Amino acid sequence: MSRLLDRITVDDEICNGKPIIRGYHGYGMRITVQTIVGFLLAGTSEEELLHQYPILEKEDIEACRQFANRMMERSFTIRDLAA
Repeated sequence: MSRLLDRITVDDEICNGKPIIRGYHGYGMRITVQTIVGFLLAGTSEEELLHQYPILEKEDIEACRQFANRMMERSFTIRDLAA
C-alpha cells in the first residue's frame, strides 16, 4: 500500500465511518475523502483547496485521489433491495 494511503483512516466512530484524512484514534482532521474528491470533481484547484483548508497538505489531496482510484478498482454488484 502506498505511504500516501496511510493518511486515510476509516473509523466507525468518526464521520459515520466515512474515510477521512489523517484521523488517528479519534483525533486529527474531520475532513472526508468524499469532500475533497467532490471539490476536485467540481473543478476546484489544489491551490484553492489548500487555501480553504489550511490544515491540508498537498499529500493529503494526492492520497484522496489514490484512495478514490483504488475504490474504483474493486468489483461491485448492483442488486434490487426490498421496498
